[in-house]
Amino acid sequence: MNLNLAVAIPLLVALLAGAAVPFQAGANAALGRLLGHPLWATLISLAVSVLMVLPALLLMRAPLPQLANLGQAPWWAWLGGVAGVAYITAALILTPRLGAAGFIVCVIAGQVLSSLIIDQWGLMGLPSRPVNGLRIAGVALIIVGMLVVQWGTRANR
Repeated sequence: MNLNLAVAIPLLVALLAGAAVPFQAGANAALGRLLGHPLWATLISLAVSVLMVLPALLLMRAPLPQLANLGQAPWWAWLGGVAGVAYITAALILTPRLGAAGFIVCVIAGQVLSSLIIDQWGLMGLPSRPVNGLRIAGVALIIVGMLVVQWGTRANR
């Protein structure tokens, strides 16, 4: 693999974005405890997200959205918000039970497994990228890693 800057920088940014996720789960779990219910923390988290994206839109000089085109969106285009709520709520409930590493390793395994399904059939408007034995082996290793992390957590109790 040729790792030039055009490849390395996006990989580093993705790595840093991924590194923030366990902190999000922990922060939201603490917020859920303070507010008395995980769904209140989900609502607050999403409201903060809106407040954070507004200045980013201004800084990036994003054009106004083409709201008239929303009616043309396929039904599955609305699933991003549903998935966001499901993830944040699951993180709020499960991170205190599984620990940050335990929860995140399960999330990663689920993401990679569903990503292979999306790739295989070109779902969600993405191009098809057929699954092969090496990719399946990679997912199997991730699932084994998930199990090892869970067993390691239980062994420490």
